[in-house]
Amino acid sequence: MSVIISALTALAWEVVSQQHKGASMGPRLKLAERRKVLGYSQERLADALGVATSTVGRWERGEIEPRGYVRAKLARLLHVKLEELGVLLEPGTPTPKERSTAQERRAFLATYGAVDNYLGTGDLDEMIRREFLRLVTVTGTLATLPAAGDAVPVEPPSFASTSDDIAGYTAMNSHLWQIFALAKSKRTALPMVHSHARAIADSFADVRTERERQGLCSVAGDLFQLAGEVHFDDNRYTDAAQCYTLAASASREARNPDLLACALTRHAFVSIYDRNSRDAASLLAVAADAAKRGDTQLSTRHWVAAIQAEVFATLGDLNSCKRALDQAEEVHFLNGAIHNGGWLRFDGSRLAEERGTCYVALGRPDLAEQALSVALDQPLSLRRRASVLTDLAALGVQRRDIDQLVSYASQAIHLASQTKSGYVVRKLQGLQGHIQPLMSDGRVSNLSDQISAFEMTA
Repeated sequence: MSVIISALTALAWEVVSQQHKGASMGPRLKLAERRKVLGYSQERLADALGVATSTVGRWERGEIEPRGYVRAKLARLLHVKLEELGVLLEPGTPTPKERSTAQERRAFLATYGAVDNYLGTGDLDEMIRREFLRLVTVTGTLATLPAAGDAVPVEPPSFASTSDDIAGYTAMNSHLWQIFALAKSKRTALPMVHSHARAIADSFADVRTERERQGLCSVAGDLFQLAGEVHFDDNRYTDAAQCYTLAASASREARNPDLLACALTRHAFVSIYDRNSRDAASLLAVAADAAKRGDTQLSTRHWVAAIQAEVFATLGDLNSCKRALDQAEEVHFLNGAIHNGGWLRFDGSRLAEERGTCYVALGRPDLAEQALSVALDQPLSLRRRASVLTDLAALGVQRRDIDQLVSYASQAIHLASQTKSGYVVRKLQGLQGHIQPLMSDGRVSNLSDQISAFEMTA
């Protein structure tokens, strides 16, 4: 089992096991287990803490207590809060419940994933981002240094090789993207993303070659795009932008132009939603250049073109918008595995709704309605259907058709209330900003109140 799966399941078990505090674990087996799943030998942990190896052994045997600043540092290295460290330090003997197999522990991961504020956001995210930037810089320097003739031999790591870890991390990234795609509330993926990021960060300490470093940078670039998506959907645009920036840095270090192009494209969305189309256009121009250097069998450049079309629409450039949409449509001529379902998911299936959104922004209801009607006939997630319905409501505003506005907007609010998607909330806010001229009609006034009430609950 990879280090990250062990770390995730251990954290999940920690949450659930707090419900069974009456059971004890013996000579601090929880502490030893936590150390092992994070890839530390007693020697490595002792070195990181600045204490003797024998001291770590005595902690785990229950002979002494970690005290003072060492206790706080131990909590940080084990990625737990101080009160959670206290749980790890509880002595006792294991019960049958606590001797569950790894398979049984994984069953609790769903419970852990539902605790969307367990690890929190904000300061933790900032700490993880700073640590990754430091690690990428340091390992980049070390990987280019020649080996010293009198270097002290390094103890082989007590867990799987970095190459094995990278394969496991890549698989876990794919799994987390699936969780994100299927979750009604996207923020439920965040605790697992945090734990995964910590495990990847730990592996940087064991990098021995530039190839290994690039592999870790690649999985980090992937994961931080997912973290950005979670924050973006939750309307945390500053956090999202910082995650995308870090994803772009890691992708560049990984020398992966497709990964870089996708990170830059996602970053452009922040500018789009800040209504800063010029900045978005600049980012997308760089993304398009990176995509040209990527794999021609992937859909990267077509996805970039689709987002460029949206920016051209906000700038009122109909011809450039159409050209970009036509370029995006060329994705249908690709064969094979054109995306990975994670950081690259574009297959052209959303082009009808994206084309409709562009034409709504351009004030062309004649072109928009046809595209949006096609989109509405397709199988859509609740989030996507609510988005299409909001665009159709916006056409009602442009046509001064109150029946169309109220009908579609009410349906969108009903669906959005089931997902709490920040993306749909933002679209409804945009719609609300355009209905003021129609507020004399009681139905429109009531609709505005519904949107405001929904924004409060969301």
